Amino acid sequence: MTRKMIAALTAAAGALVLAAGAWQAQAQAQDGALAPNDYADKANWLCWPGQDDACAGDNTTTVVQADGSVSTETWAVNPAAPVDCFYVYPTVSNDPGVISDMTANAEERRVVEQQLSRLGAQCRVYAPLYRQFTLTALRALVTGGALPAGGPRPDTGYRDVVAAWNHYLAHENNGRGVVLIGHSQGAGVLTQLIANEIDGKPVQDKLVSAMLLGSNLAVDKGGKTGTFKSIPLCEAAAQTGCAISYVSFRADAPPPANSRFGVPREPNSPMEAACVNPAALVKGKPEGQVDLHAYLASSGTLLGSSDAPAPWVKDGSEVTTPFVSVPGLLSGECVRKDGFHYLAVTVNADPADPRVDTIAGDVVQNGVIAKDWGLHLIDVNLVMGDLVKLVESQGAAWTAKAGGHSHH
Repeated sequence: MTRKMIAALTAAAGALVLAAGAWQAQAQAQDGALAPNDYADKANWLCWPGQDDACAGDNTTTVVQADGSVSTETWAVNPAAPVDCFYVYPTVSNDPGVISDMTANAEERRVVEQQLSRLGAQCRVYAPLYRQFTLTALRALVTGGALPAGGPRPDTGYRDVVAAWNHYLAHENNGRGVVLIGHSQGAGVLTQLIANEIDGKPVQDKLVSAMLLGSNLAVDKGGKTGTFKSIPLCEAAAQTGCAISYVSFRADAPPPANSRFGVPREPNSPMEAACVNPAALVKGKPEGQVDLHAYLASSGTLLGSSDAPAPWVKDGSEVTTPFVSVPGLLSGECVRKDGFHYLAVTVNADPADPRVDTIAGDVVQNGVIAKDWGLHLIDVNLVMGDLVKLVESQGAAWTAKAGGHSHH
C-alpha cells in the first residue's frame, strides 16, 4: 500500500455522518442549492457497467496459507450478472472545500478498487460521483476547527445520490434486483435514501439487500428493525429485502467510551447499533467466532508507513498482486460490550508458523492509534469475500423469487 493509497484509505475514515450533522447545526437554514447533476452523463459516474473505469481494475489476489505456501487467485467481471449493485463511497475527497467537486481524483478511484470492484463478479456495478462532505472538512471538525459559513446546502450529497438513484431506476434497472452498498458517509446517505425513498414503497420489491457498512444503523435492542420499518436485519445467506450493518474493532481493542462507532448517533438512544456479521450469514453460524474471508491491500504495514511492501511470509518473497487473502488468520463475531455492539475481529496469530501475525488497518494520527475509530478503514476489506458470496446467494434467491430470470 503506497502512501497515497494509505491516505486514500485514511480517507475512508468518516465520522462523517457525525461531522455532517455538526456542520448542519453550524450551517443552519440556508438556500445555497447547487445546480443538479445530470446523471445521464456517464462522466458523473465512477463506475458503470462495461466501461473502462475505476471498477475495471485488477483484483488478482495472492492467497497466503498458514504454512506459508502461496497461490494466485484470478478474478473476472461477469457482464451477464443477474442483479445490480448501487454503491455510495465513504468520506474520501481531499478537495479543499466543505463539499467535493464532481471530478474523480485518485482517492475516489482507489476506494472503489478496495470496496466495490470485486463485486463485479456477481453484479453489474453502478457508483455515482456525488458532492460529498469532504475529508478536508471532516479533519477541520475533528481537530476543533470551524467550517466556512454559508456555502452549499448540507444535504447536497444526499440530493445527488437520490438523483443518481432515480436515474438508475428509470433508465437502467429494467426490473432487476439491486443490492445497495455504502460505507461510512456512503452508508449514512443510503440509510437516509432507504428510509425516505424505499422503505414501505413499491420499489422495495427490487431490494436484494442493503449493505450499510461501517455505520451505526439504529435498531431496537435485540430486534431486527428500527430505523427501517419493513426492512429487517438479514439472518440468512439467501434472505432478501434485508439489511446488513456492522462496525469493526480488534477484539483486544474494544470501543473506548468515546467511540464514534458501535452505538446510535443520538445520545441516550433507547436503540442499539446493528451488528450483522456477513461471514456468519455465509457460514450459517449466527453465534460465536467464524473465519472472515478478507481481501486486504497487499502492501504497506500500518497507516503512515513507508512505501515498502510488508512481507506476508516471514523471510518470504514480496507479494506483487494488488490484494492478499489469508485463510484462517482473521475471525470475528458480533459482541455487545459496555453499551457498544460491534464486530470483534481476532487475529489468530501463530508465531511458530511462517505467515505474518498482524494486519494493518488502524487509524493512526500523529503516530498514535486512534482507538475510537477501530478498524473503520478496513471494515469492508475484512469481509469482502463474504460480501461477494452474499451478493451471489441473495441475488440468486431474489432472481428465483422474481420468476427465475431478471431482465436485461
